[in-house]
Amino acid sequence: MDSDDERFMRDALDAARRARAHDDVPVGCVLVEGGVIIGVGENRREVDGDPTAHAELVALRGAASARGFWRMDGVTAYVTLEPCVMCAGALLNARVARVVIGAIDEKAGAVGSRYNLLCDPRLLHEASVTYDVLAEESSQLLNAFFEKRRAE
Repeated sequence: MDSDDERFMRDALDAARRARAHDDVPVGCVLVEGGVIIGVGENRREVDGDPTAHAELVALRGAASARGFWRMDGVTAYVTLEPCVMCAGALLNARVARVVIGAIDEKAGAVGSRYNLLCDPRLLHEASVTYDVLAEESSQLLNAFFEKRRAE
């Protein structure tokens, strides 16, 4: 495992913990360009009352706002959970170069599990994908969250 991949995935896990703190599903995303974090997001659907406030979209909005430009050419996204269709589409449309994934989402994943939007040559853009970076930590965070929810 690449040490930078592990380092930035830990930053994404920190964002996921912030989501958990406001009772959102603990998913985090960090966008990195040239070794520098340019966007951070955590799930904010519950706290913002916004169905599109997934970690990836929050990070993309922040990075685009800070840069004054929507294209994310050369950017790597570190995401603690395999992106859904909406988020994979947003990463694709933003032209993200690479996506690094923690845990796989067998129920709703769109980057290899259910669909493979980022590696489909029929679409306008493709991104390289790296799987299973700190997958155990990402999975444990999600599993603990949902166990607590079921117990309530």
